[in-house]
Amino acid sequence: MKKFNRLFLVVICAVLCICLTACGGKAQTETTTQNITETTTETTTATSTTVTVQEETSVPGTTTQATTQPTTQATTVAHPESEQVKFDTSWKYAEYSAVHTDDATLYYSKSEKRKDKVVCVNAGHGCRGASSYYTYCHPDKTPKVTGGSTAAGSIKATSNNEGTTLLDGTDEAAANLDLSLVLKQQLLDAGYDVLMVRTGEDSQLDVIARTVMANNKADCHISVHYDSTETDKGLFCCSVPSVQSYRDMEPVKSHYKEHLRIEDAIISGSRDAGVKVWNDGKCEIDLMQTSYSTVPSAVVEVGDRASNHSLEHQSDIAKGIVNGVNIFFEQ
Repeated sequence: MKKFNRLFLVVICAVLCICLTACGGKAQTETTTQNITETTTETTTATSTTVTVQEETSVPGTTTQATTQPTTQATTVAHPESEQVKFDTSWKYAEYSAVHTDDATLYYSKSEKRKDKVVCVNAGHGCRGASSYYTYCHPDKTPKVTGGSTAAGSIKATSNNEGTTLLDGTDEAAANLDLSLVLKQQLLDAGYDVLMVRTGEDSQLDVIARTVMANNKADCHISVHYDSTETDKGLFCCSVPSVQSYRDMEPVKSHYKEHLRIEDAIISGSRDAGVKVWNDGKCEIDLMQTSYSTVPSAVVEVGDRASNHSLEHQSDIAKGIVNGVNIFFEQ
């Protein structure tokens, strides 16, 4: 009996050990499972967060770091309203200028239809004291082949003369400037940039200085004047003389055909605008501007001492010249 009791106790102890072991294993398994579940949950949460950030960075207007990064965009460089242009003594033919202490002004068009062309507008005369200085009529120092304000055969001429006086007492230089300012604005409106070599009563840039500036900073050069006659004969261009020795001289030889083309365009454009044109619109005169020009160049006599120089009439003349510039550059 005692032996049986001992055996029973051994069996009971064994069963209890098995039960305790099983319970401990289950608890460990539950702990392990819980840990795995928590880890998985954390990983899933982290993954979800990452996905959310990626989705947000692809949506316009979000405030995530990705959307605040600088982006590369095409930009247009805006020009200033204007800038000053200084005379450069190293430019070709610059050494022939006697008066060149002032600056020119380059105005930039704000038109939506910019032409990417620069027109030099030269208000003739208006260079105080320049008539006391003389310079060569031609860069090769040969004599003039026609008359004009300086006689044919002359080797030198005044650096810039005073011009004439209109019959109502207005200085030609003042009338030239009035027209040039109207022309400047119309050209800007049409999309052209404009190099003004004179914007006030006096500009210390003589004929050669203005021409050399146009050669280096513009695509064409137009100077405006009133002729010294008194018949109100209308507009005409001082055209390239048809003298072979003159047309064989550089820079005339390389550029006179361009001068003739822009003259023709201005005459045609002026007629289209209803501007009175004298005869065929040309008078052959040997002038310093043409003799030194390396860009298409026209000396335009818009009228004479008896001509109407009211703002309204000058606006029509300017319109004709702009027509001509358009025709020239569209050819």
